[in-house]
Amino acid sequence: MARRRVFSSDAWWLLVVAALATAWSLIHPADYGTWLFEIVPGGLGVIALLVLSTRVRFSTLLVAVAAIHFVVLAAGAKYTYAEMPLFNWLRDAMHGSRNEFDRVGHFFQGFTVALLTRETLMRWTPLSRGFVLSFLSVCVGLAFSAFYELLEWQWVVWFYPASGPEWLGMQGDPWDAQGDMLMALCGGLAVVTALARWHDRSIARAEANSVF
Repeated sequence: MARRRVFSSDAWWLLVVAALATAWSLIHPADYGTWLFEIVPGGLGVIALLVLSTRVRFSTLLVAVAAIHFVVLAAGAKYTYAEMPLFNWLRDAMHGSRNEFDRVGHFFQGFTVALLTRETLMRWTPLSRGFVLSFLSVCVGLAFSAFYELLEWQWVVWFYPASGPEWLGMQGDPWDAQGDMLMALCGGLAVVTALARWHDRSIARAEANSVF
């Protein structure tokens, strides 16, 4: 008899966190169009991980990072990245010029994608640990960030042509897109430097505990 494929415990936690974050973000969001644009890509990513988790055991570290990233996305969807209350408070307390929550979102954008890329390449290609693996992981994270900037631009052209800077959360910064991609680059670099050994151990545990 074939073994029934079920979610791992990590995947169940991801599902619970994503469901709760989505429900919370739907309570009086700033704008339903913005909410839809921000939450759908993250939701599709979570669904893809959950479906794949019935076939392969992802590392606990990757699943935990995906869950945290989804919470960040849900907060951005609820308040918009330019008006997240906690970061408004930080801006005022530190006498800053802008709400920096958008930078956090783009850091995780590069961080999560680079982590996923690194795990995928390590486990299912001949690539081993080293410069090429790290380089490709960072490049994919940065490429995804650039793609998302293009997607945001097109969404504004289609649906918010009269309020592009406000919708994009530029907050008066003409170099906002470049700053966002820089944060994604920093996220990717953090994965392949500070987090690499931790990720290696988490992958080894996932492979040892795999039942698929």
